[in-house]
Amino acid sequence: MACLDIDRIDDAMRVSPVAGVNRWSWMSFDDRDHLGDPSQPLRARLAASARADGHVLPDGPVLMLTHLRYLGYAFNPISFFYCYDEAGRLALVLNEVNSTFGEQRCYWIDARTAERTPNGLRHRTAKTMHVSPFMGMDVDYEFVLTEPGASLVAHMTTSHRGGGEQDPPYFDATLRLERRPWTAREVHAALFRHPFMTAKVIGAIHWEALKLWAKGLPTYARPGNPAAAAARSSKRATRTEIGG
Repeated sequence: MACLDIDRIDDAMRVSPVAGVNRWSWMSFDDRDHLGDPSQPLRARLAASARADGHVLPDGPVLMLTHLRYLGYAFNPISFFYCYDEAGRLALVLNEVNSTFGEQRCYWIDARTAERTPNGLRHRTAKTMHVSPFMGMDVDYEFVLTEPGASLVAHMTTSHRGGGEQDPPYFDATLRLERRPWTAREVHAALFRHPFMTAKVIGAIHWEALKLWAKGLPTYARPGNPAAAAARSSKRATRTEIGG
């Protein structure tokens, strides 16, 4: 993944002739892959999204952790924006979540009021977008995030809303990264190791979904079609009862 200062993306992509901005290349940043109107500067779009959620985007650096486009294709299950104030203190974090259905939600965290734990910044929020056919909408996300540094951890769990300690998380995802310098040598090495990273991401998502479907896991329809969701869940439950 790339961790870039949003105000210096053009400079960063000059690191290599196979990198570009808003154009086809082996590795490229494209404004269309992130929130808001792609004709507007990314900082302005972040400020508008933060304002809509009741926050004020600080004036300091904003670091974006994301997958870029590789050979013209990108898919980010989640991108992170770490927003600092002028004194260099982390003020806000945006978790920009995308679904394979082409939808997107922005989950903002106020780093100044969120819980601080030994493992990082902790925040719990209600899920507001259908992401997986194997997960309903009556769940909460819990994020535990560390700041970008020599290493970085982004941890997310999913549990039933209002379940309490007796209802442990049933989905757990952890991203662990180590910092590498943004140099031509490092970038080219990463491209040769992972020449089509975003295709691997989307392929892995569908492969895991296929395995869960084959195991007979109940499925949920996208919101707006509750009858289909009930029918599918009932069908799965009947199969389980017949199988013993």
